[in-house]
Amino acid sequence: METVVWFVHVGAALGIIGLVLMQHGKGADMGAAFGSGSAGGLFGASGASNFLSRSTAVLAAVFFCTSMLLTWYSGHGNKGASVMSGANALKAPVVSTPANGVPTKSNEIPK
Repeated sequence: METVVWFVHVGAALGIIGLVLMQHGKGADMGAAFGSGSAGGLFGASGASNFLSRSTAVLAAVFFCTSMLLTWYSGHGNKGASVMSGANALKAPVVSTPANGVPTKSNEIPK
């Protein structure tokens, strides 16, 4: 399930990048250089929102939700496990030299 959320998250991020790059800036007209760029009001001549801006908003909401899901997965994915849980398996054996001069490992019983 987490893999699916990752794919949706990356897809939403790439979709947002593409949609933002395709959108036409509000002050990008040639007239904006001479001061007429603010004549369109708050939302410009195209209205409050067109297809690209609504799609961007939907993808931003999906991106936000998948970010929250991935945060939840990272906190609840491995319950009960700790950083030191595998430490005993990774320890090197302790080698000691008894009185007879033959080195033995600590987990072996000397004969």
